Amino acid sequence: MNVLILGAGAREHALALAVAKSPLLAELYVAPGNPGCAAVAENVALDIRDHRAVVDFCRSRAIRLVVVGPEAPLVAGVADDLEAAGILCFGPSKAAARLEGSKGFAKDFCREFGVPTGDYRRFRDEAAALAYVRAHGAPIVVKADGLAAGKGVVVAMSLGEAENAVGSMFAGAFGAAGAEIVVEDYLAGEEVSFFALSDGTRATPFASAQDHKRVGEGDTGPNTGGMGAYSPPPIMTPALSERVMREIVTPTVAGMAKRGAPYRGVLFAGLMIDAGGPKLIEFNVRFGDPEVEAILARLRGDLLEFLLGCARGALPGRAPKFSDETALTVVMAARGYPGAVEKGTPIYGLDAAARLPGVSILHAATRRQGETIVSDGGRVLAVTALGRDVIEAQSRAYAAVDRLDWPGGFCRRDIGWRAIERRGGS
Repeated sequence: MNVLILGAGAREHALALAVAKSPLLAELYVAPGNPGCAAVAENVALDIRDHRAVVDFCRSRAIRLVVVGPEAPLVAGVADDLEAAGILCFGPSKAAARLEGSKGFAKDFCREFGVPTGDYRRFRDEAAALAYVRAHGAPIVVKADGLAAGKGVVVAMSLGEAENAVGSMFAGAFGAAGAEIVVEDYLAGEEVSFFALSDGTRATPFASAQDHKRVGEGDTGPNTGGMGAYSPPPIMTPALSERVMREIVTPTVAGMAKRGAPYRGVLFAGLMIDAGGPKLIEFNVRFGDPEVEAILARLRGDLLEFLLGCARGALPGRAPKFSDETALTVVMAARGYPGAVEKGTPIYGLDAAARLPGVSILHAATRRQGETIVSDGGRVLAVTALGRDVIEAQSRAYAAVDRLDWPGGFCRRDIGWRAIERRGGS
């Protein structure tokens, strides 16, 4: 079958690499893609916000399945428009994608269907929000209700920081996404990204990972879209995975079906794990980036079969299989990220880095300028490595980073620290 992947980042590069291995695949396209995707697929200059153009392209190339990478097209209803045209889509409908598109909707949903999460309030008025924050005190979490490219969350450790977050969101720091905000209890513990696949009625666990959101080593500085990840996290035992499925994923899939919006696609539950068990921080309706780069490096078997099963409403009767190895991804970002960055800085050493054992270099925000690959955004590369354990995977990933010649970039040097600390490593 012919398949189209929507998106342009390292997530889409990782998906393309995995889908390209499937015996079910005939032709693979990525829109708009990047220079990394071009090695295994045909990049297509489509504006993925233009759903009519996406549908027309699918018809012209006999596309049977569209795999949506980023969240924005899903929240905008691309799955609905594809379904109306008779084209299968891996990704939830507009109604189901509200689990990510509105943090307030997701919190109300959790309350209705008994999904464990922190207490919260929703606000459209700045004065009321500030009064609540002052009465509640810090630490506290302030979130823009809508999509904000992973940056609309402030974990405020002081009252002043919380007040500033409320003020900046209502002042338009995140545009329309901050017209309403959610203020919620601070949850302490260990964060885990948990992924499950759903066909609308049934769900199966996929994999888990741990992300590193803060820009600085030691988890310091502002939140980003993610500076690295590793999979599997040692904290995610089989018993804990079963509990997450029972307490969070299954009620969510059942609740969305009850609401008349069956959830088809990948359900990404951002969790906080403490002594009381898992609590939901937030839902995402697509694969996480950079988590999926690490997760798919461990996948054994045919990813396309499972994506197709979700889209058709008929998941395979078996669970996906993964290697026992650890995969670790280090994000290389342009200097200045998550603020303003300089684009167009040349990157050398990509081939040398990719030749190291167990290493793959995934393109996130690059473009080709003549014969040279140059940066084209904030998070630019995802350097991923497999190893027998997290220590070996980390060593291989940073050996690859050190082969790159890119003065315009930087990375955290402590990705995987929590798992290594658990092992007593250094």
